[in-house]
Amino acid sequence: MNNQIKLKVTGKNPNNYLKELIREKINLYNISINNNYLEIIINKKDYEKVIKIKTSYKIEIVDYYGYSKIRHFLKQYSSILLILVLCIIYINELSNRVFFIEVKHTNPNIIKIVKKDLKQYGIEKYKRKVSFQQKQKIKEKILEKEKDYLEWIEIEEIGTKYIIKVEQRKKNINEKKCLPRNIIARKNAMIVDIKASSGEIVKKKLDYVEKGEVLISGFIHNKEDIVDKKCSIGEVYGEVWYNVKISLPKEKIIIKKEKEKSINLYLKIEKSIIINNVKFKTYQKKEYNILRDNIIPINLSININRKTTQVTKKYTEIELEKKALKYAEKEISKKLKVEEKVLSKKVLKKEEKNSKIIIDVFVKTKENITDYQDISKIDINELNNKKE
Repeated sequence: MNNQIKLKVTGKNPNNYLKELIREKINLYNISINNNYLEIIINKKDYEKVIKIKTSYKIEIVDYYGYSKIRHFLKQYSSILLILVLCIIYINELSNRVFFIEVKHTNPNIIKIVKKDLKQYGIEKYKRKVSFQQKQKIKEKILEKEKDYLEWIEIEEIGTKYIIKVEQRKKNINEKKCLPRNIIARKNAMIVDIKASSGEIVKKKLDYVEKGEVLISGFIHNKEDIVDKKCSIGEVYGEVWYNVKISLPKEKIIIKKEKEKSINLYLKIEKSIIINNVKFKTYQKKEYNILRDNIIPINLSININRKTTQVTKKYTEIELEKKALKYAEKEISKKLKVEEKVLSKKVLKKEEKNSKIIIDVFVKTKENITDYQDISKIDINELNNKKE
């Protein structure tokens, strides 16, 4: 693409000026001579040479060609273009945010569970919409986490609204029938709450139990003998303990954002960068494309640049402990269901290793430790005989 301008030279006997240009070895195109003015096309790079020639002639640019025409157009209408681009950015930003989230279900508990999980995985009111791939991953994570409650979930996007459709997991026919069973501990814990509507409670609050230990028995006793079996029904919550080992760097390079900003027009045609007047050495760039075409190829965009500086942040011991506690709680919370929670957390020990610090965090949680043991096939007479 050419980069040329058209000049109009006004004055007496313009031929003399033309001879001067030829003497300076300036390339001339489309020469047009009249009585008192001369029109010529020159390469843009020769313009500085032309205006340095001492003369009484009036020289003015009357037209632009190629890159020069584009640059002149952009400069002439830069304010309008900027306003237009900012409007496009604003509209685009609004259209890519979520303003309404509706979970369609009749069970308030299911709605609460789904909303909490959506927020945890990044779908929240006033936040940006997630991509299709992210949406699929979020659905998989929610179904995995809430496999006891949810059978199916779909996230439908309508404008700036997410409609969440869910199907509650239906209980198995065998579960409704409820065969004779014991309620046992799902993991090692200290009992904090135990409730039973059927069966015999054999443990009490503050008892420490190990995984597989019977908490609510389905055997019915008459004095020392077992006389029958039934389906024990109830829930047991326990205090569960975790040790989380966390490795953290003692210092970190931080890109610090400064207040100073600049807005610049970026224009690239083929491999040549025509406009890119950034005044900062290091900066963070947000690019808003106006025109991008791989066929021409041309790339025109408005860039908002924020000045940055690089700072080495050295963490104090207290800051590292806080980070470790926060990280440990976050990791354990991922495993918990909606009715379960972290009770407390504390640092046990610290160990420095090279440029990192290893921190052991002790975490206490309240969890549903209810599990089941089938006793339907156990022979009562054999059990009683063994006691004798």
